[in-house]
Amino acid sequence: MPFPMTSRRWLWLFLLVLGGAFLFQLGTWGPLETSEARYAEIGREMLRGQDWLHPRLLGIQHFHKPPLTYWLTAAGLGLAGESALGVRLLPVLAVLVQVVLVYGLGLLLFQGDRARALAAAVLYGTLPVVLISALNVTTDVYLATLELAATYGILRYYHTGGARWLYLFWVGLGLAFLTKGPVGFVLPLMAVLGFYFRRGQARRPFTVHHVLGFGLFVLVGLSWYLYLAAENPAFVRYFLVEHTVERFANAATFNRSKPWWFYVVLAPTTSLPWSVALVARAARTPWASVPRPWQNVLVFWVLVPLVFFSLSSSKLLLYVLPIFPGLALLTVYYLGRCTEAALHRWYVGIVAFYGLLLAALCVLPILTTVLDLGFEVHPRTAAWPAAGVILLVLTLTLWGQVRIAPRLLVATVLFTGLLLLSVKPILQQNELAFNGSRPLAQLLRQHHLTGRPVLVYDELLPSLAFELGQLPVSLHDGNHNLRRETQFEATPAWRRTLLDLQDSTQRPALDSLLRQHPVLLVKGELKPERRWLLQHFQKQEKLGKWTVLWKW
Repeated sequence: MPFPMTSRRWLWLFLLVLGGAFLFQLGTWGPLETSEARYAEIGREMLRGQDWLHPRLLGIQHFHKPPLTYWLTAAGLGLAGESALGVRLLPVLAVLVQVVLVYGLGLLLFQGDRARALAAAVLYGTLPVVLISALNVTTDVYLATLELAATYGILRYYHTGGARWLYLFWVGLGLAFLTKGPVGFVLPLMAVLGFYFRRGQARRPFTVHHVLGFGLFVLVGLSWYLYLAAENPAFVRYFLVEHTVERFANAATFNRSKPWWFYVVLAPTTSLPWSVALVARAARTPWASVPRPWQNVLVFWVLVPLVFFSLSSSKLLLYVLPIFPGLALLTVYYLGRCTEAALHRWYVGIVAFYGLLLAALCVLPILTTVLDLGFEVHPRTAAWPAAGVILLVLTLTLWGQVRIAPRLLVATVLFTGLLLLSVKPILQQNELAFNGSRPLAQLLRQHHLTGRPVLVYDELLPSLAFELGQLPVSLHDGNHNLRRETQFEATPAWRRTLLDLQDSTQRPALDSLLRQHPVLLVKGELKPERRWLLQHFQKQEKLGKWTVLWKW
C-alpha cells in the first residue's frame, strides 16, 4: 500500500487530529452506568480517601478488579478535576499510545516499511470498537495498551535484541496482570507463539536480564495481590475463584451470559468496513501464498484469542479488544497485495459506506420525532455529519492527483473525526436514556436538595454519587447488583450507605434517615409492600424513568 509522504510526520498529525476529535466536548456528558460510572466513582473515592490499596464503591470495598484502572482514574481526576473530562482523559491518551504501538509493530512485521506501518496505525485508531473503548471507561482500554506494550517489547527484543525491550515486556506484563489478572497474558503469549511457530527462528540465549525481568514482573504484577492475601486470606479464594474462574465459566455470576457466536458477529460488526475487506481479500488469497509470519498473525493474534474468549460464558464486547491490532495489520497486508485498480474499487465502496453512515446521522433528528427510538436528537446535531458528507463527496470526486492509498486513509480520518463530533451531542442530549445521572443531580441542585440524605431505591447508582460528590444510601430490595463485598469490612460503618429493606433489624436505621427529610429516587415503581414510604414525602417530580420525591 504505497504512501509517498513522510510517515512519522503523518503519524503525529493523525494523533493530533484523533486526539483533538476525542478531547473536544469530552466532558459534556456525565459517566454512564454501569461500568464507566463504577470506575469513575471508585476513582473519586480513592482520590478523596487516599486509600490506594482498598478500592471502595459507595463506601464499601470493591475487589472485582485489580487496582490499576482505579489508580489511573484517580490520576485523571487529580489532573483534570472531579469531572467527566478527568474520568475520560487517560483512556483517550491510552488509545493514542495504542496507535503508536501498532505503528511500531507494523514496522517490525512489515520489515521497516513505514508507509504500511502508518496505514495499520490509522486503520486501528479509526476502528469503531477502538473509538468505543476510548469513550467508555473500563479496564479493557488500559489492558489493551499494556498488552500491546508487552507484545512490542518482546517482538522488538526478538528482532533487534536490547535488554530494555525485554524489560518493557516484563513490566508491561506485570502492569497488565495488575489491570485484569491472568487474561493480560493472552496477546503477548500469542505473539511469542506466532513468532516461533514453524518459522525456524533461532532462540535468544537465556541471560540475567530474563531473571531480573521476571523479578520485575513479580514485584509489579503480584505485590498488590500478595499484600491483600496476607491481610485477609479469604481474598485469595474470592479473587481467584469468584472473579477469575467463575467469571470465565459461569456467566450468571455477573449477568453477562452471551451465546457462543457473540464475538463472531460483534467483532466484524465493530470493525466495519475493514473487516469486510479483510475477509474478502483473505478468502480470495491462496493460503500457501501467504508468508508464514502473516499466517501466524491471523491464527495466533486473531483466531485463537477469538475462540478463547468465545468459550467463556461471560462476554462483553471490549473483552476482545486485543485482537484488533492484528486485524488492522492483516487488513493492510491483504490490501497491500491488491492492484491499484482493485484498491480503487475498495476506496469507492468504503467512502460510500462512510457517506451512508453520516447521512443516516443527518436524518436521525427526523427519525426520532417519527419513531419511538427511546431518545431524542436536536436538529442542529445534523450539522456535523452533514459537513462530513460534503467533505467525503469532495474527496471522492475532486481529489485525484495522488495514489489511492493516501486518499483512502485521509477519507477514513475525516470520517472518524466527524463521527466523533456527531456522536457527542447525542450522548449529551440523552444522558438519562443512556443511564447517566447528571440530569438527576441538576434537579436536586435546582431544588436545593443536595444537603439532604439521598436514598436510591433498589439500584446501584455510582454515577449519581460522582455527580453530587456525596454517597447516596442504597435501599436494597432484591436487586442482585446491590450484593456487596461486606465480608471484607472490619466495622459496620458500611451500613450507612447500604440498607436491606428485607431485613427487619435495619428498620430503625431507615426510620432515622426518614426523619432527616431525605430525597428518595425510584426507578420505575416501588414494590407494593414498600409504598408506605410515600407517606414520608410531599413533593415528587418525574425525570425520565426516575421519580424524585422529597419533603418541604
